[in-house]
Amino acid sequence: MRTAAGPALVTALADDLDRLLSAEPDVRADRPDSVHSMRVATRRLRSVLRSYQKMFHRTEIDEIRDELRWLAGLLGVARDAEVRAERFAALTEEQPAELRRIGRRLVSAERAKYTRAHRAVLRALDGDRYAALRDRLERLRSDPPLRKRRAKAEAADAFATVLRKDFRRLRKLVRAESEVAETDRVEHLHEIRKAAKRLRYSADAAARVLDGPAQELSQRSKKLQSVLGDHRDAVEAMATIQSRADAARKRGAATGVYDELYVSEASAARKALENYPVAAEFLQRKFADS
Repeated sequence: MRTAAGPALVTALADDLDRLLSAEPDVRADRPDSVHSMRVATRRLRSVLRSYQKMFHRTEIDEIRDELRWLAGLLGVARDAEVRAERFAALTEEQPAELRRIGRRLVSAERAKYTRAHRAVLRALDGDRYAALRDRLERLRSDPPLRKRRAKAEAADAFATVLRKDFRRLRKLVRAESEVAETDRVEHLHEIRKAAKRLRYSADAAARVLDGPAQELSQRSKKLQSVLGDHRDAVEAMATIQSRADAARKRGAATGVYDELYVSEASAARKALENYPVAAEFLQRKFADS
């Protein structure tokens, strides 16, 4: 049976919209992992709108994507602090007393950042800007600004075209990684991670139409995203530790404990990258074989 691309895409977007809106009450109640859930849903929706942007009239979609970027940014400040607090707590849990003392300071500072950021999120959720965004997202479900000709196209062909484009974009970034200067490598790996996430989400959106191939592509992209996400978390933790060490140094305090924590996170970053080549192997194949 022939499936039209427009309705299939709107169905996939409705799933993402439901994820976003269902997370809102939990964020308001500050339930565990709620900020993460809403942030992921926001990013997923924005990413799918970007990958499938040619299916829509662009002005309305670009404006929605801008507002989703704003919301994801607010949620991201809270989530990043939450991740660092959890990471520092785990890092120092079974360490000597001095390391635990410094670790508790790091955890306390990140939890304070989270509290401030969460309050900012709540203010935003109660504001007119978010209310307007919610209305626009609901209209995206009920009256999507689809381009008629593209919306009537065969869904399998339209979705495969998008996946092929996102696949090739990710592959190009991975192949270019060997030519990137060492000073720029961390940021380039971050770009690869974002491209893997984009491919994962566009594949998820295509899963009902392309079934097995899209699901496999999503799983492989998720693995690559996860490996590079572990690396990024360690790198950002290193930056936080270094900042605290610099502040201690300016006060004339010893920084040896911070140095030990920094070395631990540097080791975690290296270990994460050990899994990178295997995680990226699927990009050596042709798209049709993925």
